[in-house]
Amino acid sequence: MANVIGGFATSHVPSIGGAIAKGLQRTPYWSPFFNAFDPVHEWLAREKPDVAVVIYNDHGLSHFLDKMPTFAVGAAEEYRNADEGWGIPVLPPFPGHAALSWHLIESLVADEFDITTCQEHLVDHAFALPLKLMYPDAGANWPVRTVPITINSVQHPLPSALRCWKLGQAIGRALDSWPGAEKIVVVGTGGLSHQLDGTRAGFINKAFDQLCLDKIVSDPEALTRYSNKELIEQAGSQGVELMCWIAMRGALTGRVSKVSSAYHVPVSNTGGAVLLLQNEPLPQALAAE
Repeated sequence: MANVIGGFATSHVPSIGGAIAKGLQRTPYWSPFFNAFDPVHEWLAREKPDVAVVIYNDHGLSHFLDKMPTFAVGAAEEYRNADEGWGIPVLPPFPGHAALSWHLIESLVADEFDITTCQEHLVDHAFALPLKLMYPDAGANWPVRTVPITINSVQHPLPSALRCWKLGQAIGRALDSWPGAEKIVVVGTGGLSHQLDGTRAGFINKAFDQLCLDKIVSDPEALTRYSNKELIEQAGSQGVELMCWIAMRGALTGRVSKVSSAYHVPVSNTGGAVLLLQNEPLPQALAAE
């Protein structure tokens, strides 16, 4: 059976990619963020996941405002990204896992989630950057196969935090029922607090970000009690990307513990955060309850 070994979450602002492209990772401005990946790299080298299920929000590369699915799953054997005009240059194609994608799609539909199936799917910086941060030396040979899952955080009406939590739980059930032997890491990307426009452009709420970093580990359902309006008030109009973190946490169905976390302000007018979680299978008796 497949084994979901952990969850990983990170901010994905394009300027992180620009820092990578310019070799600025160890400069004073950027080093607190990039240093947080040292324990992540150690964990990945030790655990060696085979698959990364990446939950993120598309920014218009594959889904635009005229056709914006609430939830979408990629079902291809390969995913390419594109030059978005800033940030990191185009990366080599990411290998997909179409069989696992179809298993997820069928399971999510059976769980009454209306999923958009994408047999052709471009992946933007929100997908590509976290994988480059996880595997900075991968080159053209990514060590994991991937499944992209997108959540709409751009075009209103948005799904609620509670709905995204339930989506994550459904993803977790689907992964637990996958008959393959792969080791799987679930990735959630975005945020934390930031606002790109309007009178609050540049808004960061450090206290709320740190609350989220704590609650996502110890009491994730507390975050599902915020309405979208409340999330925007607390985290800024783009801070609703927290939904991807919530879905990632919902997909971890075992005993969850924190491996490492870090928070750095500012990262391009964003509360930059990194979080790594271990997921241990529950004893069979507890899992059956």
